Amino acid sequence: QVQLVESGGGLAQAGGSLRLSCAASGRSFSIYAMGWFRQAPGKEREFVAAISRRGGKTNYVASVKGRFTISRDDAKNTVNLQMNSLKPEDTAVYYCAADASYRAFTASMLAADYEYWGQGTQVTVSS
Repeated sequence: QVQLVESGGGLAQAGGSLRLSCAASGRSFSIYAMGWFRQAPGKEREFVAAISRRGGKTNYVASVKGRFTISRDDAKNTVNLQMNSLKPEDTAVYYCAADASYRAFTASMLAADYEYWGQGTQVTVSS
């Protein structure tokens, strides 16, 4: 069982930055692929970014490429999402997720591939 706790959300102005962190419990964090997803009001949950086991592969949704960076620190059991040049359309609840399966060497963009989820953290970007 893995427990994930997100932090770092809040209010930012357009063009600003926020850094989200996700802390994971357990001893096997390094073998998980980790992902960030988001859900805006009235919309479906969408993929944002993912990083594979050992960090060798990353994926991003097109709308955040060049603005967001996902990273992991296996010594601290954390995954981070650095969000720069924020836009109002980035407003959403952001969720951290872990994939502990054989797919962990990839960086899946599919929510169904992630077995464990955090409770989410709100990000609001004002124009």
